[in-house]
Amino acid sequence: MIRVAKKGGWTNVVLVCGKCARKVGKAFGPEEDQTLVKALRRRAGKGRKAGVGVVETRCLKLCPKNAVTVVDGRDPAAWLVVPPGEPIEAIAARVGIAPADQA
Repeated sequence: MIRVAKKGGWTNVVLVCGKCARKVGKAFGPEEDQTLVKALRRRAGKGRKAGVGVVETRCLKLCPKNAVTVVDGRDPAAWLVVPPGEPIEAIAARVGIAPADQA
């Protein structure tokens, strides 16, 4: 029997390609010293208590050159290709993560 575990407070989930993220490395955040996953998780909040879940996946098979593939769970048909150095505020807004002062 399939059961539902209502433990999280997530309103959305953001998938970040782990392979792309490793290739690009630490090129995000206020000082461009964080991986995209870490920078988005910092904005979203902690674990299951976060408003939006940021999940690092295996390779999503899009493989853009010098960018990270991101899938917003609200619009799974529109995959995002995020170049290094893109402001984290813009990325967070695009995937539905509230600004840090509202989180």
